[in-house]
Amino acid sequence: MCENEQEVWSNRPIGVFDSGVGGLTVAREIMRQLPNERIVYFGDTARVPYGNKSRETIVKFSRQIVRFLQTQKVKAIVVACNSASAYALEVLEQEVDIPIIGVIKSGARTAIQVTRNGKIGVIATEATIGSGIYKRYIQENNAEATVLGKACPLFVPLVEEGLWEDPVTDEIAKRYLTELIDVGIDTLILGCTHYPMIRSTVGRIMGSDVTLVNPAYETAHELKRLLQETGLESSHRPGLGTELYRFFVSDAADKFQKFANSILTYGILSAKVINIEAY
Repeated sequence: MCENEQEVWSNRPIGVFDSGVGGLTVAREIMRQLPNERIVYFGDTARVPYGNKSRETIVKFSRQIVRFLQTQKVKAIVVACNSASAYALEVLEQEVDIPIIGVIKSGARTAIQVTRNGKIGVIATEATIGSGIYKRYIQENNAEATVLGKACPLFVPLVEEGLWEDPVTDEIAKRYLTELIDVGIDTLILGCTHYPMIRSTVGRIMGSDVTLVNPAYETAHELKRLLQETGLESSHRPGLGTELYRFFVSDAADKFQKFANSILTYGILSAKVINIEAY
């Protein structure tokens, strides 16, 4: 690739997608850590959640979204959904000719580094826990580690309803997390991009001796490294008038916009509904 082509590519946006609004926690970290980058975000709000769907369905949905993002001329794609990362990422890597990363490996690597007693917990959707991908990756890199997964399916709707600090969320969290406390984990991976929104609740219940790993933060860090290695990092802030961040959804744009504005410092002017089934 010649120098001019490299510059054109480096100025393209990053594609980010999730089953709904949870991936906004990843987008937020990218905005913080890579302020020169533009983002095209897609939230599959019509078909959320992915956590209770089959592998075949998740792969189908992910392929459709990737095809849409490619029409937006993105230079890299972040699969900001643990369920899609677990079931579709390896397929997508074979089919896409631009860098594509998920949210699982970066979080798992951090957990391996910070655990003190080798007991690592993972809370996630049923699909992510059922895939066994966190356990497999962690034990491939640390055979002595004990990995305990716990599906927490009610966390996603609680987050999407905005019940981040609520007695209902506290009670559900206590029920989910008790068995992880009882086995003495010292590290807990927030294995769904919705879960950082209730990080304070989870942290309070788990106690100060348990380190919480936020894959959203780690994924943004991994993306920055990848862009630097491939020469695709944007070297300067886009000019005035440039639309830095664009948001697309498959349904309920107003609800998405309201939620996005509650967690992003950058104001969301609009979210456009597209027919993702057409891709």
